Amino acid sequence: MSKSNKNKRSQGQVRQSQIISTFGPGAMVDLPKHSVLISGLNHWRGDRRRIFEERLAARVAKILQVNHVKLYAPPVHEQDPKAPRTGINVFTFPIWFLAQVKETWPKLNEQGKLLPGKIYRTRPLLPWGNLVRGEYLSSEKKSIPVVPVRFVQACVKGHISDINWYRFVHNDSENKCQGQLWLDEGGSGNDFAEIYVRCEACKKRRPLADATVRNGKVLGPCQGDRPWLGSFAKEPSCIRESTGLPEYSRLLVRSASNAYFSQVLSVISLPDLDAALQEAVNSVYENFLQCIESIDEFKIYRKNPKVSRCLEGFSDEVVWEEVQRRQSGQGKPIKSIKQVEIETLLSSPGEIGEDVPEGDFHARSRTLDNLQPTFSSRIERIVLVDRLREVIAQVGFTRFEAEMPDIDGELDISVRRAALDIETTWVPAIENRGEGVFIAFRKQAIEDWLKREAVKKRGRELSRGFDIWCARKGIDQEKEKIKFPGLQYIMLHSLSHLLIVVVSLECGYAASSIRERIYASDAGYGILLYTGSSGSEGTLGGLVEVGKRIEYHLEVAIEQGRLCSNDPVCAQHRPDNEQEERFLHGSACDGCLLIAETSCERRNEFLDRALVVSTVEGLGAEFFPE
Repeated sequence: MSKSNKNKRSQGQVRQSQIISTFGPGAMVDLPKHSVLISGLNHWRGDRRRIFEERLAARVAKILQVNHVKLYAPPVHEQDPKAPRTGINVFTFPIWFLAQVKETWPKLNEQGKLLPGKIYRTRPLLPWGNLVRGEYLSSEKKSIPVVPVRFVQACVKGHISDINWYRFVHNDSENKCQGQLWLDEGGSGNDFAEIYVRCEACKKRRPLADATVRNGKVLGPCQGDRPWLGSFAKEPSCIRESTGLPEYSRLLVRSASNAYFSQVLSVISLPDLDAALQEAVNSVYENFLQCIESIDEFKIYRKNPKVSRCLEGFSDEVVWEEVQRRQSGQGKPIKSIKQVEIETLLSSPGEIGEDVPEGDFHARSRTLDNLQPTFSSRIERIVLVDRLREVIAQVGFTRFEAEMPDIDGELDISVRRAALDIETTWVPAIENRGEGVFIAFRKQAIEDWLKREAVKKRGRELSRGFDIWCARKGIDQEKEKIKFPGLQYIMLHSLSHLLIVVVSLECGYAASSIRERIYASDAGYGILLYTGSSGSEGTLGGLVEVGKRIEYHLEVAIEQGRLCSNDPVCAQHRPDNEQEERFLHGSACDGCLLIAETSCERRNEFLDRALVVSTVEGLGAEFFPE
């Protein structure tokens, strides 16, 4: 190795987007010789680039219940070895290790024969303090490499710590035995019932399966450990809010998929049309609009040349809503993240934003003249988004179960989440730039569809499945403010997945790089398919070109959705079937609707193609008839 290479620090490298999603504060990462815990924001070093997005920053501040929050991109590592250390620090975790010895238990007897019974592979279980220069020193004074133990304990609030192995094996918090511990593994080592912790001194032996009992208290009350924030960042207590009783630790496999769920919030950067609307109404309100009593009266006043000129580009409904707000003396309405986005996409004129290289958003409506009757009666608008900017910020994280934004793109203040910093003044964020296509659906068409008896019947089945899922998870829907998303959301979500698969074949992007944003509220109904990346890969123009003939892709998606390779099993699935345990799915499986989770905003939940098209079951609940 050259001298210059010796001076280089060994650094782990991840993309900034991975810091927000997978390897954020509190996440565990495997390195060649150790497992580490990504540190909290208070241990990040170096210059950070400020990201400006007022709408997102205000939402994050409200969720974290602080006055003000700034958004910064994660710091990058300084390449100069002589420069001060920068980047993201990590802590060694867990601090219990297994020595890589080749021994079995029980051992051979005095005659050199195996004792009767099952033979286990066994390895010494050691804390960091018992290692010598990072290795296990055997009784023969031989140094043996070690690996981190793969079992830790954590709670649903994100607290995490090493298991007290002495307490566990002796099943007694008062026991003072400090004998050498061994981990005995039978078979492949994946069955907890075949993994035992054994004390060499007192011969106590206990299966790890004891720590997996549902709602068990084997590992003891959670002590509120937050090692990613530092040694002295422990919370004084860990109490379950619903009962007021202590939260108990659970066994967690550190490499398992449920060890870390990043909690993020995202917005699409849009022109502030509210500001432009208010300025336009200001210019004519006192002289013309403050005394009008109906939208019909407003339409008459709008024929005035001055009023028409000042309000050009704004629809009658949008202006009338602003006039009513002023007449009633109400303050500026608080709108959800998605409400602002769909109102901008629906109420703006033919072009939104400026078509400039450094612009954050530019979109234009396309004509609907060539739509076939099936689509023209259901589609209200198609918008080609040439340029968009998405900003994503991490708010916190959870373990065991993911907590995602609701269908309006909002995070509940009361949701349990682990903190990123001791005192949060900023959060990590990234910005992606890309393109997309937006399809708006007519409210009346969806409302008429919801009134059909077959749709209501399917809705009751899906709702029962949701209720069973909540009961299995121990979720109180009223206390935790969790509600069924509604049939209109499930239908649009399912259609979006069908479209992503079809569109990816032509647009030049892989299906996993196309993302969705579903709008299903009183503000309107629509689907935004978009792609974005930190570089230029999200602006190739493929989705815009697809949008110019999106009706063709809709037709193909609907046709493909009628039949699944797993039919009739897929089509016959009932969400309230307790044997299959797929309570959030209707007719949906890997053969038809399930796509990459990077593309789906609901982790492939709340899907049912029977609400979009007619399946082999012929339920009659489809939005698009044959």
